[in-house]
Amino acid sequence: MEKTKEHITKKQSLIGIVVSDKMDKTRVVLVTRYEEHPKYKKFIKRNKRYKVHDPKNEFHVGDRVRIEGCAPVSKHKAFVAVEKLGVQDIEQYLKTRSMN
Repeated sequence: MEKTKEHITKKQSLIGIVVSDKMDKTRVVLVTRYEEHPKYKKFIKRNKRYKVHDPKNEFHVGDRVRIEGCAPVSKHKAFVAVEKLGVQDIEQYLKTRSMN
């Protein structure tokens, strides 16, 4: 039998800010998302930190980056940093984040 349909997978893509670059070829990226509370309909800010593979060590603290899901690189890394979207002052960002 011949396959007629191609199996297409969509990679998960997220945008976040690098909060740690102390490990070799690994960055910690903070991704912020908003979700609506099912009962009260209020939007709640949720933060998650992902360990991301950075093979060239080109991203540093404060960089806004886009990350994509990939096959697991190690026990904790299943994302790879794809591109730099800009620079953000991380101290100012963390101050405003704690106020909200």
